[in-house]
Amino acid sequence: MSVPHQLPLRSPHFVGRREELRRLTALLDDADTAAPVVISAIDGTAGIGKTTLAVHWAHLVADRFVHGQLYVNLRGFDPAGPPVAPAEAIRGFLDALGVTRDRIPVEAEAQAALYRRLVAERTMLLVLDNARDGDQVLPLLPGTASCRVVVTSRNQLADLIVHHGAHPITLDVLATEDAGALLAGRLGRDRIAAEPDVAAVLIEQCARLPLALAIVAARAALNPEVPLTALSQELRDEHTRLDALDTGNPATDARTVFSWSYRQLAPPAARMFRLLGIHPGPDISAPAAASLAGIDLRHARQLLNELTRTHLVARSGESRFGFHDLLRAYAAELAHTHDASEQQAARRRMLDHYLHTAYAAEMSMHPRLPPVTPSAPADPITTEPIADEAAALAWFDAEHAVLLAVLRLAATSGQDAHTTQLPHMLVEFFSSRGHWRDWADTQHLALAAAQHSAETSAIARAHIGLGRVGAYLGNYAVAETHLDQALGFFHSVGDRTGEAFVHRGYSTLYEFQNRHADAMRSAEESLRLFRSTHDPRGQAMVLNSLGWFHALLGDYRQAVSCAESALTLNRELGNRRSESRTLDTLGYALHHLGDHRQAIVYYHLSLDANRELDDRYHEATVLDHLGESHFALGDLAAAREAWRQALDNIDDLAPPGRQGFGYADADEIRAKLTDFGRQPASTQFASTPTSSSEAPADGQGP
Repeated sequence: MSVPHQLPLRSPHFVGRREELRRLTALLDDADTAAPVVISAIDGTAGIGKTTLAVHWAHLVADRFVHGQLYVNLRGFDPAGPPVAPAEAIRGFLDALGVTRDRIPVEAEAQAALYRRLVAERTMLLVLDNARDGDQVLPLLPGTASCRVVVTSRNQLADLIVHHGAHPITLDVLATEDAGALLAGRLGRDRIAAEPDVAAVLIEQCARLPLALAIVAARAALNPEVPLTALSQELRDEHTRLDALDTGNPATDARTVFSWSYRQLAPPAARMFRLLGIHPGPDISAPAAASLAGIDLRHARQLLNELTRTHLVARSGESRFGFHDLLRAYAAELAHTHDASEQQAARRRMLDHYLHTAYAAEMSMHPRLPPVTPSAPADPITTEPIADEAAALAWFDAEHAVLLAVLRLAATSGQDAHTTQLPHMLVEFFSSRGHWRDWADTQHLALAAAQHSAETSAIARAHIGLGRVGAYLGNYAVAETHLDQALGFFHSVGDRTGEAFVHRGYSTLYEFQNRHADAMRSAEESLRLFRSTHDPRGQAMVLNSLGWFHALLGDYRQAVSCAESALTLNRELGNRRSESRTLDTLGYALHHLGDHRQAIVYYHLSLDANRELDDRYHEATVLDHLGESHFALGDLAAAREAWRQALDNIDDLAPPGRQGFGYADADEIRAKLTDFGRQPASTQFASTPTSSSEAPADGQGP
């Protein structure tokens, strides 16, 4: 019998895939010799480099298969013709094994039996490339443990995994470093070094997809006089990006290669794929996809699973799905061609999904701005279930990047209602996580849309938001101007609740400027207005603020009185976030009254609430205060541990450049950890007090 060596030439520009190579080799080294055959199933989306990896690895280990290597391209997704039939592949293997035509049986089953008999007890490697499904692969599998099989496919080969013990290896796009190495290998390091920033942009414009990178590199190599900047300009517009990746050869044209997978989809899955191109990304949940498509959640999950199996989308979490930017551009092109009449309705359903889910999440977090109730959606949508405040924060965390992209889409498509209302729903999340710039940017979008629609209340709300975030960013004059404008708008329409929130905003702004008496007066006016509108939520917020301001002005007993009233109201309302702040205020006041042990009790109750809510920013503030009480009692070990935990939280969460006023200060805590020379009996904070009335996550602000 001949010893076949059918492996194709391996790519001279192979890069990366170190973990996948390690796993393939480990499977070879650790294979159970009692198993009939060991199969590695390499799957992934079009152009991801499945064949390149399989062939490269096969060459690396070829010398371990002394009886040869067999290779076949099964053309599972070739538009030029049907997939290769298993019988045809077996006849090709028999030829490679040296079986003359007169010895090949006529019947397909007999041919398969002869093939298995020839490879039995031989050490051979089989590479079954570009398989359509498990049914195409199964007849080609040897029946002995001496053979190893590598299968590549655009589809997940679940039946091989379930019934034949195949080991799945799913490829993702290249790491940025490896994508850079691929470009450098094809173009030369000097050319990349001449335009390093442009090369980095090109890598992301190609979505780190090996096929796209190879196309761009080929164009650059064929036109050495054209700077990389010119290629990047062609790829900049996402609406025409795929045109720049059109080589004129179907085998290497990105759009055509993607189409080979798309054409295999059933019509409902194809429609879902196209509509996903309307979504701005970076990923989408199943309920959002259901809303986008206007179908029920169960059906949406089925379609997303089908798209996942074909690697036209990929799971990015337990119930989240996404695709790289080039596939998104391809899906958007298809939607524009096939779903032009439906795009507007689909976009509106998508925006309604995020607006109404954000509203439910915001309400569970006890909002600090005048409440806004969005209009009922025009079409049925599937909102996310928001059970409590912790679930709300988890949803906002998961959707953070998506919400920013959705809001930009709403603004550019002229959806004024969504553009004015959605930023309002995000304030609690941004403040709790310290996303100051996102907060400011979205409020500017809201203000522009509100001014365009001439909606007075929306304009006023945007001014409050900009005033409040301006205070956190230290832009005090700008913040006061926005609050002045908000007050004027609310006064003009007789909205006393809105006016109360504005005065609440003034109190925060003045506190940040150490104008504590002015802050007290503004809080008192806010409380008067909230009482006139019979708003217990607003009263609870401001009572805690008044307690804090009394403490800052040295009237600790009055601080306790106000905070206790706020605590009663917060517990009646079930407002855990405000309750946690009020407990901190009580602890702070009692600490300064010398009752350090009771202060510690309140601090621990506040910590319990903050940890329940996953509010690590305010947890750091309370830990800082807790450390002071332990220090005052002479328990240096407990003080050190509290400050260490506070610093860990700040270092993990504080955004670059600024922590935001009202939070524990990292530098001051570090100083405490390195300096225990103060007198333990001291009851004064060495640091500037961190606000318990208006820390950005306190659930009580304007």
